Amino acid sequence: MLVVIANDLPPAVRGRMKLWFIEPRPNVFVSGIKDAVAKKVVDYLYAHCPVSSGLMIFRRIPETPGYEIRGIGDTKRNLIEISGLQLVIEKQIQPAAVE
Repeated sequence: MLVVIANDLPPAVRGRMKLWFIEPRPNVFVSGIKDAVAKKVVDYLYAHCPVSSGLMIFRRIPETPGYEIRGIGDTKRNLIEISGLQLVIEKQIQPAAVE
């Protein structure tokens, strides 16, 4: 399985993505393609998308934890790794000031 979330894709790349993926929302692509094909799609995205595309790619992998998260450019979300587990930071909580 492969999920791609983009800020903005070049028209040619978006058109090609629609061949393999459903687009439930603008610039959100989901597909159940095989792992080998998913790797080729990710390589294609890295080769044809500028940094301004802001891609976040979630790909299923056979190793633990079962997925990999990769990004290109400013994805508007931060990634963090804790004990080998990749996570997306939704909202950072600022510590309260101590008086």
